[in-house]
Order: sequence, then C-alpha cells, then structure tokens
Amino acid sequence: MRLDKFLAQSGIGNSKIVRIYIQDGKVKVNGQVVIKPAIAINENEDVVEYLDERISYMGKAYYMFNKPSGCVTARTDDKYKTVFDFFNEENMKGVSHVGRLDKDTEGLLLLTNDGELNNKLMSPLKHVDKKYFFIALGSLDEACIDRLERGVSIGVDEEITKPSKLEKVTNGIYKDFENESDLIKVYNDSSNYYKQPAVSGYLTISEGRKHQVKRMLKAVGCHVIYLKRISIGGLELDESLGKGQYRSLEKSEIEKLLGKFDVS
Repeated sequence: MRLDKFLAQSGIGNSKIVRIYIQDGKVKVNGQVVIKPAIAINENEDVVEYLDERISYMGKAYYMFNKPSGCVTARTDDKYKTVFDFFNEENMKGVSHVGRLDKDTEGLLLLTNDGELNNKLMSPLKHVDKKYFFIALGSLDEACIDRLERGVSIGVDEEITKPSKLEKVTNGIYKDFENESDLIKVYNDSSNYYKQPAVSGYLTISEGRKHQVKRMLKAVGCHVIYLKRISIGGLELDESLGKGQYRSLEKSEIEKLLGKFDVS
C-alpha cells in the first residue's frame, strides 16, 4: 500500500494534505524519515509514525446511516445534533459524509473514509442517481410530471435541471398521507394543511444542487413537507434500520459502489 493512502485511510488527513506532511519530513517508517508519498509499505507490519506518534491502520470504512430529521450533516455544530453524534462507538476519525441532507430531510446517508469513492459519488460529472420519497402540498398532473422529467428552471442564473424520473405519484389531500410519515405530529386536525391538496411520489435525480428536490417541486407549484432519500447509485436504504441507526456496508454493497466507477 502507498504511504499516503495509508495515512489518509487512517484519518491523518486527505490525500493532498498527507502528501504535504510526508514531503515536509513529518512521517517516519520503521524509524526512518520518508519523504516520498508513493513509497510502498506493509500496513500490517511496518511501523508508521506521524509527528513521532505511531499510527494504527484503520482501513476503509463504509457506513449506511438512516438520518433522522432534526440533525445536521456536519461533524460539529453549536446548535444542532449532528450525524456524527450517532457514532459514539466507532472511530470516525478521517470518515466523511458523502454529500449532505438538509436538517429536515431523512433517509440514506453514506459515510466513508474512501475519499476517491466519495468524490466520484458526488461529482457532477458522474450523474449518480439519487432517489427520494416526497410528500408535498399541491398536486401534480401529467403536464407537471412531464416538466419535471424533462427539466425545469430552479434559479435565474442556473441551468435547467437534467432529466429526472417520477414514479408512483399519488394525488390526494394531506390527511391521506398521515400514516406514511411523522407529518401528523406537526400538522394535526386543527391545522390549515390537514385538508389541503397533497401529493406523494418518488423522484430520482442525477445532480446534487442545493435543496434541488424541494426547488424542482416548487417550480411546479408544490411545497415539500416531507423528504426522504431512499437510494444512492442503486444502493437502497436498509429499511430495517431505525431512524438514527447505522450499519457497515456489506461486501456486496461495497463492490456494487466500487464497481460503478472501477475504483480500487
């Protein structure tokens, strides 16, 4: 294994930073200063030190997290609970979230220390599919669905969104969807929303613009009141995970993501 890859996967820093550390003479291998980032080491036998402190090899970590509403996708926050606050029993040093979910958005969030995979999943050039379940105030007719699937304008200075896919669209009133989410806790019988037109469905996009799903639906007259991501790149959320729970990805799931980009 390359020395810089070892350090990056052990939580010392990203690939660019650890190469600088190595070139600055801050890293030793078996007691000797090494300044070549690409040097090969044995991660199980060689003694690697950074600033004279021995580094234990963490290896690659891949987690599937069922993000609940109310927490922010960040490492620390002065006001809100973060997604990392749920990982008290894991060594999360060097682990990053793959993209972000809004504070009020639930569902699938991946976390990993595999920087290359993270970058490729989030790259605007890779067009990785992300599927969401939504409930919105308003309604969607065939014309609106066609607009969303062909691409809509969501900002004056932004390009039209790329083609998307809508599935299982159901129009009704808010009351019809009370058992599909925790909405009833917010909008109850006395709420003005309770008898308003509402719509649910699944929207798959291949971009990752800020608040994109909410803005797309707003462009056709719908106001999102519940949003849950259920898949990324074909990897679906394990519905056996309760809100705030996580698990390591299975080997087959990791291979599926890695194989998508031929990442090794």
